Amino acid sequence: MKPDLMDAPTVSEQDGIRYLHFDSPWIQGAMSLKKPSALALAYTQQMMAWLLFLAPDADRKIGQLGLGAGSLARYCRKHLPNEQVVVERNPAVIQLCQHYFRLSPDSRLTVIEDEAQHWVSQPEQRESLAVLMVDLYDTQAQGPVCDSLDFYQACADSLEAPGILSVNLFGHHHSFTDNLNHLQTVFGERLLILPPLPEGNQIVLGFKGPAIRFDRRELFDRADRLATHYDLPARRWARAIGKVTAI
Repeated sequence: MKPDLMDAPTVSEQDGIRYLHFDSPWIQGAMSLKKPSALALAYTQQMMAWLLFLAPDADRKIGQLGLGAGSLARYCRKHLPNEQVVVERNPAVIQLCQHYFRLSPDSRLTVIEDEAQHWVSQPEQRESLAVLMVDLYDTQAQGPVCDSLDFYQACADSLEAPGILSVNLFGHHHSFTDNLNHLQTVFGERLLILPPLPEGNQIVLGFKGPAIRFDRRELFDRADRLATHYDLPARRWARAIGKVTAI
């Protein structure tokens, strides 16, 4: 899609939070003005739930499809040692993040202007990522713009083993079942769905590689470390893990 035909991003502020929109009230991203590296939205916190299962490693790369307000990129740069690559199709979003959302690419963060499915399908991306976070939504912030079986297969192919895919879905959207079916076709039984958030978001984790095994004590120990060192509500995730739906 040509840049001049893309939806123009807009910015609003309320109660110390700066929001990204696409000429609609639907929120596409947010940043706390006092704590710009914090994750201001609950679903972005849940996108980081992969840390319960896979420790960050400076030698392994994190990928992200969809820049939004740059929340996940800012958070990962502050808290994790990994190299990051973020793919965003809309150049106006990239420019807005640089001017209004305090995101400046550096030696550990690369922002690429490209279509998500095109980028992740390239041969050079195969087995290049430890983690891939997917947050791709239309202008109404309801339905994902990339949700085909081929897309999810390309996402899985981009992961090393062990590797984790973290995807933001909406449980009440008509695309939810199709997305889960495609993810199950690609990852088999190796999926976890976190409990739904009041806003409707549901984060799905897909696992690639050898089985990840842990007992309850180890899970809570990991959650304690995440809560202490990464400012994430991981204890809540650990308590809910027994209720998490496995597809």
